[in-house]
Amino acid sequence: MKSIVDAPDSLFQPNNHEKSVEEVDQVTIRFAGDSGDGMQLAGSRFTSTTALFGNELATLPDFPAEIRAPAGTVAGVSGYQIHFSKSSIHTPGDQPEVLVAMNPAALKANIKDLAPHGLIILNSDTFTEANLKKAGYESDPREDGSLQNFRVVEVPITKLTREALKDLDISDKDKDRCKNMFALGLSFWMFDRSLTPTLEWIEKKFASKPEIAKANTLALRAGYNFADTTELLPVHFKVEKAELEPGTYRNITGNEALSLGVIAAASLSKTGVFLGAYPITPASDILHYLARYTEYGISVFQAEDEIAAICAAIGASYAGSLGITATSGPGMALKSEALNLAVMAELPLVVVNVQRGGPSTGLPTKPEQADLFQAMYGRNGESPVAVVAARSPVDCFYKVLKAFQLAVKYMAPVVLLSDGYLANGSESWRLPKVSELDPIEVKYKQTLDNADKFYPYERDEKTLARPWVKPGTPGLEHRIGGLEKEDKTGNVSYDPENHEKMVHFRKEKIQRMKADIPKLEVLGTDNPSDVLLVGWGSSYGAIYDARERLAKEGIFVHQTHFDYINPMPSNAEEVLHSYKTVIVPELNLGQFAFILQGTFAKKVIPITQVKGQPFRVNTLVKRIKEILGK
Repeated sequence: MKSIVDAPDSLFQPNNHEKSVEEVDQVTIRFAGDSGDGMQLAGSRFTSTTALFGNELATLPDFPAEIRAPAGTVAGVSGYQIHFSKSSIHTPGDQPEVLVAMNPAALKANIKDLAPHGLIILNSDTFTEANLKKAGYESDPREDGSLQNFRVVEVPITKLTREALKDLDISDKDKDRCKNMFALGLSFWMFDRSLTPTLEWIEKKFASKPEIAKANTLALRAGYNFADTTELLPVHFKVEKAELEPGTYRNITGNEALSLGVIAAASLSKTGVFLGAYPITPASDILHYLARYTEYGISVFQAEDEIAAICAAIGASYAGSLGITATSGPGMALKSEALNLAVMAELPLVVVNVQRGGPSTGLPTKPEQADLFQAMYGRNGESPVAVVAARSPVDCFYKVLKAFQLAVKYMAPVVLLSDGYLANGSESWRLPKVSELDPIEVKYKQTLDNADKFYPYERDEKTLARPWVKPGTPGLEHRIGGLEKEDKTGNVSYDPENHEKMVHFRKEKIQRMKADIPKLEVLGTDNPSDVLLVGWGSSYGAIYDARERLAKEGIFVHQTHFDYINPMPSNAEEVLHSYKTVIVPELNLGQFAFILQGTFAKKVIPITQVKGQPFRVNTLVKRIKEILGK
C-alpha cells in the first residue's frame, strides 16, 4: 500500500511552486501533547471528519493514568492515533507516519514509534531550555541529529494561535487552549479534510460562550490557512473514500457500542434493563452514556461501591428485569462473592469487565487481556459462568446482546470481556436494522402447570434453566439465596448427593449453551497450512493483518478466533487437532493457551505481551516467523 513514508524527499522541500497533492492508500497519524493540550479532542474531531468523508478507520486513544501529571513531562503526555484508509483495515496502525508533537515531552514519548521517514510537525514555541529539561533531553533533538531519519516541519503553533486571536477579549490562557484547533486545522489541510463538520461542532458546543466559539473557529481556520500558504508544507495528501456497503454509518467507540447494545436489549426483550455500576476506568463511560437514555427503558443506579452495584443488578434480575453491571478488573474482584450468589440463585445477569493492566490499581488507562482466569475461575467453589469476549469496538454491541440472550434463555450469569483498547478505540459501523437483530425472548412463569405446588428449581429439559418468576406472582411465591438448594423445591439442603447433583446441573447448563453459539470459523483456507493462529478478544485485528502480511511473503497460516470461551464452540477440539502447530497470541502471560492445553490436551505455543499496549502487526509477524524458523 502506498503511504507517506514512500513519498520522495523532494516533495517535502520548501518551494515557490504550486502545492502538489499526493494520493496515498492509507495514513496513520498521532496527535500528542500534554493532557491539557486537547489532543484527545483534536484526535476525535479528526476521526469524526474522516468518518463523514467515508474512509475506513480505527483509532487508539492513549492517555496517562495520573489526573494531574506534571506538565511538560513524559508521564503527562496524552496521545490519539488514527489509522484511516480507502480499503478495509483492522487495527489503528503499527507505526504512525505523521506525528503532531505539541512539546518536547510529546516528541520524546512518541518518537520511538514513528515510522522511518515519517513526518513530524513540531510546535517550535515549546522547545525552550526549561521544557527540554523537563522532558529529559540533554540536548535539543532538532539540533543534535537525532531526528535526521525523519521529515521535520517546525511551526510556531502557540505564537500563531495567539496572533490569530489577538483581537479577542479573552485571556492568554484561553487563547493557548485553542492551539489544538490550530494543529487540527493544519492537519485537515494536510489530508484534504473539510473544516465544516468541526466548525458546526464548535458552534453547537460553545453556543453559550460565543467568544470561546469564535476563538476556536479562528484558530482552526488559521491553522488551515497557514498550511495552505506556508512554503514549509509544499505537499498535502489525499486518501480516497472506501467502497463501503450501502447503509448509514457512524463512528463509534467500544463503550458506546456496548451501551447502545444495552438499549437495544431493552427494546428487543420488551422489558426494562437495570444497570448497577460504580465508576471505574475504563468502564465508567458505560454508566455515563446509559444515564442519558433512561427514556428507552433503562434504569441506572450509581452505587456507593462495586458490591452494592452488582447486588442491585441481581435484585433487578430477581424482580424480572434484565440486570447488568459494568466494571474493570479491580471491581470484578469485589463483585466475585455476589456473582457467586447469581450462580447459586440461577438468575440472568450480565457482568461486563472492561479489562485494564494489573494487578491492583495497575495501569488504569492501558489495555490488557489478563482477567481471563478471573472471569473463568475467580469465585469460590464450583461456580461456572458463561464467558463471552468482544473482538472489536463495533462487536461490543453484538456481544452484549448475545450475553443477554444466553443469560435469559439459560437463567445464568454471563461475563462479557472487553478491554481498554476496545472501550476507547473507535471504528466505522454500519447501523443495523432492527429486523437484523435476534430477539431476546423473555418468558416469565405466571401459572402453575397442572399441579398444586410451585417448584422454583424445576428445570427445562433442553436448557436446564429454572423458571423465571416475578416476585408476588399468585401461587408462585418462592425464595432463593446463597445456601445450597434442594433440587426442584429450592429448599436449603446439606445433603451430599443433592449438592453434587446441583453442581453438575450448573456446570451442564453452561455447556448446553453450545447449541446457541456459532462454530469456529477458520480463515485463510485458500492455501493449505499446518499452522493455526488462535486469538480471543481484541487480538483479532492484529492477528488478521499478521496472517495476511505473512501470506504476501509466501508464508501461509490459518486463523481462528474464540468469541466464546465458556462454553467453547462445539467444533473447537476438531479445529485445534487439525493443525500441527497452534500459536496463541494474547495480552497476558498465556492464560488462554493454558486453558486450551488443559481442555483439549493439545500443545500450543503462546505469544505473550503485557506492555499495556495492543499487539503490533510487525511484532506478531516477527515472532511467528521465529516460531516457524523462517
